[in-house]
Amino acid sequence: MTGLEKMKSQILDEARAAAEEKIRSARDEADRILAEAEAEAQKCKSSYSRKSERAVASYKERVASSNDLQRRTRILSAKQEMIAGILDKAYSSVESMGKNEYFNMLLKMLDKYAEPQEGEIFFSPADLAKLPDGFAAKIAETAKKKGGSLTISKEGRNIENGFILAYGGIEENCTLRAMFDAKKDELSDKVHRILFS
Repeated sequence: MTGLEKMKSQILDEARAAAEEKIRSARDEADRILAEAEAEAQKCKSSYSRKSERAVASYKERVASSNDLQRRTRILSAKQEMIAGILDKAYSSVESMGKNEYFNMLLKMLDKYAEPQEGEIFFSPADLAKLPDGFAAKIAETAKKKGGSLTISKEGRNIENGFILAYGGIEENCTLRAMFDAKKDELSDKVHRILFS
């Protein structure tokens, strides 16, 4: 199990525990609210006639429905917060990768997004300064496998991480934030299935 897999596992374990606690808390609150509503309904029932009893039953249904809606709303909100937190932690763990792991990941991304044409690849000034030895050759090799060619721009771009590919004036944003944002719904669905299925 790699360090990233261990981190993912730990993040998921923490998220599951937090989810269970939030769901348990929401259920307890819903039960408390329902118990209070039932007690109030019993008082009304004893003091009114048959007509009042029907009104009380209707009131109980509305309260239960409202409590159920509030409970489901709280649970949904808790789930959304947890999923967002997990995605933020995942992004942070990718951002804090070691140099070799980070640049190997960039090569895999390049393999996916490189086009079969001549282009240029832009990095942040910080990444340009720490490009590993032989990385330019690996970029050229990856581009060549795709039927194109890439040169590394000496001009750093104002990006945090990742890279930007430029082909004939058209740029492809391959920064980590852009990748996470593009896959946010898909990642959220996967995290939801893992935590709550």
